[in-house]
Amino acid sequence: MRYSFKHTLYACYTGYITQAIVNNLAPILFIVFQQQFGISFEQVGRLILINFGTQIAADLISVRYVDRIGYRKAAVLAHLLSVLGLVGLAVLPMLLPPYLGLTTAVIIYALGGGLLEVLVSPIVESLPGEQKESAMSLLHSFYCWGQVFVVLVSTLLLWVFGTQIWVYLPVMWAIVPLINMFLFSKVPLMPPLPKEHLMPLRELLNSKFFGAALILMMCAGASELTMSQWSSLFAEKGLHVSKVIGDLAGPCMFAVLMGIGRTLYGIWGHKINLKNALLASGALCILCYLVTIFSPSPILSLIGCAVCGFSVSLMWPGTFSLTAEKFPRGGTAMFGMLAVFGDLGAAIGPWMAGYISDVAQGSQYFMQIGTERQMDPAQLGLKSGLLVALIFPILLVAGVIYFQKAKHK
Repeated sequence: MRYSFKHTLYACYTGYITQAIVNNLAPILFIVFQQQFGISFEQVGRLILINFGTQIAADLISVRYVDRIGYRKAAVLAHLLSVLGLVGLAVLPMLLPPYLGLTTAVIIYALGGGLLEVLVSPIVESLPGEQKESAMSLLHSFYCWGQVFVVLVSTLLLWVFGTQIWVYLPVMWAIVPLINMFLFSKVPLMPPLPKEHLMPLRELLNSKFFGAALILMMCAGASELTMSQWSSLFAEKGLHVSKVIGDLAGPCMFAVLMGIGRTLYGIWGHKINLKNALLASGALCILCYLVTIFSPSPILSLIGCAVCGFSVSLMWPGTFSLTAEKFPRGGTAMFGMLAVFGDLGAAIGPWMAGYISDVAQGSQYFMQIGTERQMDPAQLGLKSGLLVALIFPILLVAGVIYFQKAKHK
């Protein structure tokens, strides 16, 4: 079979689906982990922190070594680590102390996810064609559709067959990166820019524009992942709906609307002012967090959670496109540093929400507020955690306003 750049694009799309599996399968199983292994909210949040903390380490390693070993070998390695980590998620908690087993599996597949995050965007950016902003948003939409598929299929399987079959889910999903690993070993890749043509990392880091872009990426990661990773548990514990309804109305609808937002921008993005679109996204995100936290109606809270997916849809790919347009010679180092700060936000935001949730549940002051408002400890804790995370979309809006007003160098 003769492979073309179209197959390369398909492999990149599947690479983002793999990353969606890596980031979103475990949160579907958080309640199962709590029930079976007796772990706390903070430990659940710590798994998210470990996942994205490890991805940050992989991003930093990639910045230094990917150009040396080549995109093809790095992509194959990324998929192999994803396969091993997902299989380990099912096997290692049975062979090791449960939380150690979960942590080990998360570290392994997070290394693969971090590598993919750095590799896929510059590969797509290098392919022949114009309208790069639209192509980047369409690429990132496959992360959303992967998330929808993971949440929908996993939730329905757990509902139909019972939570005891959870150990088979990671093995089933490992088939996707396994197949894509072989595809990446065959598809054509554009040669990277020669090292002498690339912009030095020191020059990038000395740019005020690039520094602001890194802050935007951190806020984008935190705004997206805090709501996405906690939405299932928030719906079940905080809003008292069933797990299947919580998963479908929470993370699944979040991902559907995020995918719709990215797909629409992928089609019509070349006609839209990117900075204005990012500003509108941030403002809508703030509103969605407020509705989710403060609405007395569980239905309105779930709607706020779901629409938040649309609001964050442009943040991550939009910041990538904004930066790539400003620094066309940024190369792997630029995408790697953006990924580092995106993952930093994705790690800090959900962990901070979990930490604040535990603190609120142990505070007499907060318990008194909860009693007055007829909220149980879990509901109060989770709402408190999301309230603190509201700082991230607020900072993102401030950053976009800075972009619009300042002269960047």
